[in-house]
Amino acid sequence: MRLPVPPRPRSLAGQLFAMQAVLIAVVVAGYALFTYLSDRGQAEDAAGRQVTAVARSIADSPSVREAIGTADPTARLQPYALQVQRDTGVDFVTIMNPQGIRWTHPDTTQIGKEFLGHIGPALRGRSFTETYTGTLGASVRAVTPVWQGNQVVGLVSAGIRVEAISERVQEQVTAMTGVAAGALALGGVGTYVVNARLRRHTHGMNASELSHMHDYHQATLHAVREGLLMLDGQFRVALINDGGRELLGVGSEEEVVGRSVADLQLPAPLTGALLASEPRVDEVHLTADRVLVVNTSPVSGGERRGTVVTLRDVTELQSLMGELDSERGFTQALRSQAHEAANRLHTVVSLIELGRADEAVEFATAELELAQALTDQVVAAVGEPVLAALLLGKTAQANERGVELVVAPESRLDDGLLPERLPARDLVTILGNLIDNAVDAAQGTVRARVTVTAYTADTADTAEGSRAELVLRVADSGSGVDPAHAELVFQRGFTTKPAGPQGRGLGLALVRQAVTRQEGTLTVAEGQEGGAVFEVRLPLGRAAGPARRSGSGAVRGGA
Repeated sequence: MRLPVPPRPRSLAGQLFAMQAVLIAVVVAGYALFTYLSDRGQAEDAAGRQVTAVARSIADSPSVREAIGTADPTARLQPYALQVQRDTGVDFVTIMNPQGIRWTHPDTTQIGKEFLGHIGPALRGRSFTETYTGTLGASVRAVTPVWQGNQVVGLVSAGIRVEAISERVQEQVTAMTGVAAGALALGGVGTYVVNARLRRHTHGMNASELSHMHDYHQATLHAVREGLLMLDGQFRVALINDGGRELLGVGSEEEVVGRSVADLQLPAPLTGALLASEPRVDEVHLTADRVLVVNTSPVSGGERRGTVVTLRDVTELQSLMGELDSERGFTQALRSQAHEAANRLHTVVSLIELGRADEAVEFATAELELAQALTDQVVAAVGEPVLAALLLGKTAQANERGVELVVAPESRLDDGLLPERLPARDLVTILGNLIDNAVDAAQGTVRARVTVTAYTADTADTAEGSRAELVLRVADSGSGVDPAHAELVFQRGFTTKPAGPQGRGLGLALVRQAVTRQEGTLTVAEGQEGGAVFEVRLPLGRAAGPARRSGSGAVRGGA
């Protein structure tokens, strides 16, 4: 058995329509009632003024005073009264003597009978009006005296039936009701049109559903760790979540909503991507300390209404990809070296089979001594294990590409000298990308060579004393860097080399980001023998002693 489904609450647009329709109906009905009562009072006042004017004009007529003085006033006054009644549109004109006995009446049977109504004020010489029920029904009547010198010789009463007044008001009310009905219909149509548009904008949801959606919307914004940014048609920030503030480096206390993207002081390439009118898909951009993947999608509905921007932090992922690339290089180097080792092993085996054991031992020992000497020299120059391992791997990798990697004689970096605040990952990012870039530049040149220098040095004395800094210098034998491009080479996407499967123009940008994060400096200059020299200086804190720059000699990678 299916349970009864409760009816869905009326939508917000439907609720507003019903409320507005009831409000319009109440306003129109109230106005109609007020108009009816006001018009009825005005009609009665107008009728009173009309009958007063008629009565006074009759009382002031000389022919009336003359007829009153005759033996039979009715004979002359009745035709006159009927004529005035027809001409003025009143319902009756009654002329009577001071005792209230009628001389005229629309109903001739009432002539000679006593007038039904009050005549006291008129006998005292004052005209007045009243509503009274007489022989013709309820009427608004005026009574005024007829003067002969200083004596009241007669009275004149003119009246209009209340029923006739109501008929006049009814005609006005009927017309007003038609106008009110038209106003109600017009208001209803206008309300329906407005609410139909509101219904489209609210997708037919009621107020509680909209409130719940707003609550879910706010909770989602704060829960999503990815950055979400919404821009209006003028590229002003309309909405930003907590993740967006964190990824863009905007403080939680800073007022961002309503500001233009150009005023957020973001890196120029990132600002250009946010201001672009066309969509951007998975573009990599750098901030001061993060690598962001940016996606933009315009919001349009016949016209540009804004842009939705999503931001993903891939800083860790990018570092892991760099480490993975290094591991791939190491793997390729090991594979090549394994191939070479197999050739040498076959040589040793062949010498033994030929009965030349001494030559086989000498050949094998020489190869071992060469490999061990390379390791010993690198470790002696750079005692920091992470950098030593990086240099050994890069040496083998460069050798496979026909490039000689040399550790300069002045290099000296003991284990434990670097502070904990300088993470090994940043060192790998900086030195690894500089070496990769130098190997790319030197490959294919005559006597292709990359020289790496690493040591600590003291800066000039300051008010706080001297401070130590780590110096990393990588020089290559390539074609060098055009001075006009000295700053551009560090921007994301800039490269003078053909794009590879993983793209180009990111390595040096990551180097600058890591250097900036460590508050260091990064420069590029032309080498003494051509090529480019990249130098990084990272502050280490207060110096503990003189800088050590003496080494045991150059370390060269060879076969």
